[in-house]
Amino acid sequence: MRSPLLLIATVLFAVAVSAEEYKRGPNGGLMLDVAGVDAELMTAGNTVTINVFVPNTAKPVPTDRFTAAALLVSGSNRETISLTPWGENSLKGDAKNPIAPDATITLTIKTAEEKSGQVKFKK
Repeated sequence: MRSPLLLIATVLFAVAVSAEEYKRGPNGGLMLDVAGVDAELMTAGNTVTINVFVPNTAKPVPTDRFTAAALLVSGSNRETISLTPWGENSLKGDAKNPIAPDATITLTIKTAEEKSGQVKFKK
């Protein structure tokens, strides 16, 4: 009796976790709310860029006092990269290798207001 209940609970949890709804950011990237800001993920080659906006708007948020890191996972490959302020409202970092199309990117971010959070993007 326990096994079927455990299986049902596991499936329901998995559906809830995978039901994360992505918005599209002003630059066309996947966007999620984290730490009181909207974070838009952009990737190109081996570069990860996070553009930061006021929630539900296209108004940029200055990132000069933000700190962030990204965990890139594709299959058995894992790499953590530091993201540093770049431009007006972006955080940027380079991986050792090109970012795979099936990569999962987990962003850990701390804002200038000391709010912190973590979100997972699945490309």
